[in-house]
Amino acid sequence: MAPFFRRKYTAFFMEKCVKIHIACSFNLVNLHNISEVVSASHENRYMRTSKGNIEGQPRTSNAAVKELVQAGVSPEEIYSQFANQTVELVFTAHPTQAVRRSLLRIYNDIRTQLTHVKRVRLSTFEMYEVEQKIVSLMQAAWRTDEIRRGPPTPQDEMRAGLSYVQEVIFDALPIYLRRLDSALHDIGMPPLPLNSSTFKFSSWMGGDRDGNPFVTASCTREVVTMARLSAMNIYFKKIEQLMFDLSMWRCTKEFEERVQKVLKRHEGYSREDIAMNRKRRNYSDFWQPIPDTQPYRVILAEIRDKLWSTRDYLQRRLDRSFSNSENVGDILSTDVYVHVEELLEPLEACYKSLCETKDEKIANGHLRDVIRQIRCFGLNLICLDIRQESERHMMAMNAITQYMGIGSYKEWDEAKKIEFLTKELEGRRPLLGNAHIEADEEAEEVLETFRAVAELTRDFPGSLGAYVISMSTCASDVLCVKLLMRECGCSDELCLRVSPLFERLDDLNNAPGVMNTLFSNKWYLNHIKGFQEVMIGYSDSGKDAGRLAAAWALYEGQEKITEVANKFDVKLTLFHGRGGTVGRGGGPSHLGILSQPPRTIDGRLRVTVQGEVIEQAFANQELAFRTFDLYSAAVALHSLEPPATADQMWRDRMAKLASDSCDEYRRIVFQDPDFIKYFNEATPAQELARLNIGSRPSKRKNNMTVTSLRAIPWIFSWTQTRFNLPVWLGVGKALKTLWDEGHGEDLRAMYRDWPFFKVTVDMLEMVLAKSEKRIAQLYEDELVDPSLHGFGKKLGSSYDEMLKMLLQVTSHDALLTNDDESLDDDGFHYQDLLKHRLDMRAPYIVPLNVLQAICLKDVRKAREEGFDSKSIPKDELDIPEVFQSVAKLNPNVNSYLSCVEDTMQITIKGIASGLQNTG
Repeated sequence: MAPFFRRKYTAFFMEKCVKIHIACSFNLVNLHNISEVVSASHENRYMRTSKGNIEGQPRTSNAAVKELVQAGVSPEEIYSQFANQTVELVFTAHPTQAVRRSLLRIYNDIRTQLTHVKRVRLSTFEMYEVEQKIVSLMQAAWRTDEIRRGPPTPQDEMRAGLSYVQEVIFDALPIYLRRLDSALHDIGMPPLPLNSSTFKFSSWMGGDRDGNPFVTASCTREVVTMARLSAMNIYFKKIEQLMFDLSMWRCTKEFEERVQKVLKRHEGYSREDIAMNRKRRNYSDFWQPIPDTQPYRVILAEIRDKLWSTRDYLQRRLDRSFSNSENVGDILSTDVYVHVEELLEPLEACYKSLCETKDEKIANGHLRDVIRQIRCFGLNLICLDIRQESERHMMAMNAITQYMGIGSYKEWDEAKKIEFLTKELEGRRPLLGNAHIEADEEAEEVLETFRAVAELTRDFPGSLGAYVISMSTCASDVLCVKLLMRECGCSDELCLRVSPLFERLDDLNNAPGVMNTLFSNKWYLNHIKGFQEVMIGYSDSGKDAGRLAAAWALYEGQEKITEVANKFDVKLTLFHGRGGTVGRGGGPSHLGILSQPPRTIDGRLRVTVQGEVIEQAFANQELAFRTFDLYSAAVALHSLEPPATADQMWRDRMAKLASDSCDEYRRIVFQDPDFIKYFNEATPAQELARLNIGSRPSKRKNNMTVTSLRAIPWIFSWTQTRFNLPVWLGVGKALKTLWDEGHGEDLRAMYRDWPFFKVTVDMLEMVLAKSEKRIAQLYEDELVDPSLHGFGKKLGSSYDEMLKMLLQVTSHDALLTNDDESLDDDGFHYQDLLKHRLDMRAPYIVPLNVLQAICLKDVRKAREEGFDSKSIPKDELDIPEVFQSVAKLNPNVNSYLSCVEDTMQITIKGIASGLQNTG
């Protein structure tokens, strides 16, 4: 306790211009994170390369294969599972990465240098070079502004997300698949088929317009074209490399005939013309016409030409979009790739010919990797999902019905809406035809988005993924989107699949009924052709009902939605909208998948990888391998060895816990008038909007209420103060009620033997371990009006109750002291590891918390006194010359406010980095 108070009072008397440098110093916790990741990766790599038992290869596909064999699953079943299962990872920009991309690149270079030291025996001179490079990079990090001075655009976010695919994931995936082939070979099975789609990648960046006015139809067109252009650039380099690799002369007769057809098409051009054309295109080699004695190069040269043409077409189309041209479809080219099969077919012909001429070793080298990459990433690298709120669709349809003179759609009851929508969907005549309706700006943007969807699905097939309807509540939400798609030009063949997103507690509880209504609709059941995707939201459900009640609603909802789908013989894919933090459904991926209800995954998993988590999962190749292993192994284990169904008594106990915790949570958060005042004063919620780390506003509406606030800043705010209230509030009282009723041993049995309950409680324990009540008390003492201190004391008592009950249920003496807990994603005992990591980070995070509380007080006082522009306050500091350059980084305010506001923002980023999450 004494060191904490020393930090506290030292910070109070520190000059404000000095605080910013102190904050920057402790923000170097990022370097600690790097060394920790490198060390863990080295240990993980050592275990993976160790031969012997499964324990030496934790959480890998190889370990999963061995475990399944030992459980009695046949090699054929294992092979079929891995060959047919698909994990789709969906990148989202929110919660946003708090660290600037410029700094992330520097940190990645430092990580690369440290990894090089760990893996390679270096000479004295080589070690000196590495040390000098690291010192240079550290100085570059110190001299780089930690604060982004303007908000990123959706296009910026898309480019950042795409860079992980381009720089890491694209090349890491085929290497991982070869490792999986090796694991299958060990049980006598062949490599995975060429057409397997073990992993797919999608994105919301540039497509998620829910509450983000900057994501428009033109923005969506632009990011799709950008992604496709990036894919062509990568494939162009891959094909040029294959032209060097496939120099052999022997091929099958069938392939030889294909070669002759290609050569015949070039007969009208002279050798000089062909060479000059390829020279102008700056090809790396093979300018001269290739003879038929090099058959594979003949085919690959044609592919290269077509890729170049496609790339040129996309660049011109992108230039048109930048110039705000409305008619982007007038750039036509017949010699471009439109469908992915056009690119795959000739490459697969090369593969087949090589195999049939006994050159399998060559075929299964770089060529197979490229085919697998194209199969996985398509012509866009990542598919773009479109997301919009259900109310926006309703208002667009309302504008249409009012224009037609048939009434106000939004005022109809659900039965009338379904009747109208179904009748129109079953009919052939268009609802509007070419008529232009008068609609407000928001409704017109919704309609323009659907026109963009129609255009992109026509011009760039496979570029778009799902249409996600946020805040879905009823069947008409889905049918309305289907009708709007058709009216705006989407044919049934190219129409996007629609994924209703059930987020709030009541919506999750009603989801099975909604899906039953949809599947009972004959038009809809025929339209989906036996496949349906349903998204479940972990974020807003937690904000609405508390983490425990939300977790149970999600668990039961998955079971019941799956039952409904099975009744109608529909293959269901559940799309999990999980965040990075426990408050938003996060936690170890492997354990999270294995704790899902039985028979709800069945080889198909779609899950979000959000903002800050992308860096943690795909910052380098070793982390990418680890991520692939976690998901692939867990899906296979859950599908072939599903967890046992919970005892009905346990389910009753869980339902009681969920109900009681929800009542207590809502009583405090939504019904107590003091809560919102306390929240606004005790946390940096209002200041988060000035961080410029994301393109989306932090609130859905301008008023500052829990309902209007998005789930991400809601979690982010409490995480910063180390109180983590949204995760545990209400749970302690619910556990105590059940314990006092004599069900304590039931709770302990549930924790011991029910994976879902155990993981839920373990995540609560992890959050409490990251919490620090005395830090939260500091924020209250410095920032909260004394009249609200009594309310804060009640919250503190609830925290103490939660801590006491958690230790009773788990039978632990203290937090993170369980000797018999599950392994984390790296195969380590995550409680031991987390405790060690938190202890190592405390010297960084605690000073940042102290500085933040003081700076928040200074910033609020400054703004109350009216000097938040360039006006000079009465107590303006005479800033020493050494600090003036730092103060000038924020030119929009005076030097006083620049120091305190920048210090506050740096502490926010530093705490997020230390705890390794924002929202």
